[in-house]
Amino acid sequence: MKKFTRIMMTLTVLLTTFTTFLVAPRHTAHAADEVSVWAWDPKFNIKALEIAQELYQKDHPDFKLNIVENAQDDIVQKLNTALSSGVTDGLPQIVLIEDYRAKSFLAAYPDSFFPLSDFFKAEDFAPYKVAATSIGDTHYAVPFDTGVTGLYVRKDLLEQSGHKVEELQNITWDQLQKIGQDIYDKTGTKLLSVDFKDLGLVRAMINASGSWYTTEDGKAPNLKDNEALKEAFRTLKSMNDAGLLNVHNDWSQMLQAFNKGTVATVPQGNWITPSVTAEASQSGQWVVVPWPRQNVSGSVNASNLGGSSFYVLNVKGKEAAADFLGKTFGSSEEFYRRIMKEVGALGTYQPLLKTDAYDQAVPYFGNQKIYKDFAEWSTKIPAVNYGEHTYAMESIVVDAFNQYLNGADLDQVLTEAQQQAENQIQ
Repeated sequence: MKKFTRIMMTLTVLLTTFTTFLVAPRHTAHAADEVSVWAWDPKFNIKALEIAQELYQKDHPDFKLNIVENAQDDIVQKLNTALSSGVTDGLPQIVLIEDYRAKSFLAAYPDSFFPLSDFFKAEDFAPYKVAATSIGDTHYAVPFDTGVTGLYVRKDLLEQSGHKVEELQNITWDQLQKIGQDIYDKTGTKLLSVDFKDLGLVRAMINASGSWYTTEDGKAPNLKDNEALKEAFRTLKSMNDAGLLNVHNDWSQMLQAFNKGTVATVPQGNWITPSVTAEASQSGQWVVVPWPRQNVSGSVNASNLGGSSFYVLNVKGKEAAADFLGKTFGSSEEFYRRIMKEVGALGTYQPLLKTDAYDQAVPYFGNQKIYKDFAEWSTKIPAVNYGEHTYAMESIVVDAFNQYLNGADLDQVLTEAQQQAENQIQ
């Protein structure tokens, strides 16, 4: 009897287990998984992630996105520490990486990132953005915001100096300097503000000419014979010698320069728009015109400054993370409409150009359709290989520029910078 009882108990347990297996819902990559992401800037990148989560949850109600805010430098440090040690415990599935830094991570840790080529259509995004996030034909990131640049101009100061906005359409830096001289002579307002320790302006200048600090393969230094870089140096020194530059030392000083009327133009990425419009008293006085080009063969009136993209680490949960990114950042028209309206963010999702999404007048800019202009300019940005050493190279270039600014020979400082770069990164 005892033996019979034990047999029946065993059968009952087996039957219960089998029945539970049959009726339990099949686990899918995105069913009830929590996906973690590291990102910075709660009002921009993180806000966009929250919108993406909201949209994705319409079809995946059990999906949970755990957003962990980190400073960009902290993300860089944590990733390097973890990936170099091979210890991936504690890493998120998704990480936001600035485009200038992407190739250094992909080169140093080639097996640590999950390819995303199958989760979105690369042809739907601006070529320059895809080039910055890919190795060959393999795409390792879903592109996010564009750093497409524009020249923000105080229309009232321009007109007081005897010029019209039409004169600033598709011009060169030399032409801008001549107009800037008139503005300074007539109004006492400097042309633009710069930080000689941060050459983002130089990067954007040479990017418009399809050039960078490194050769086309992104590996060897390209300073000594870089004509675009030489012209950028000459342009800024000429403007400085003419007294047209305001010099700032930090972000807040830069904002004050245009909010308080110290400068007449702001050559920046489109992400500066909220900072410009923060000064309500200047509403209607600003316009945005195309980026000035260089006097270099192939230079265009469009460039990039900044921008980041989302990468998936090769860890557990990567498929769920990739699916989330692909169906939001990678393909959702509604997502890009909402982040433009709610965040002021512009992506490089080109199908949106065929809709009325950007066709909205902005009162602050005299009802100019600035988002449409930026979106169209983003399609013209030359694709360059940022390589693996942008910021290491930048420190060398900053030193060279300041030597030149203080009277050193241009060819000599770039020859020495070339040698220093070769010794340091090769």
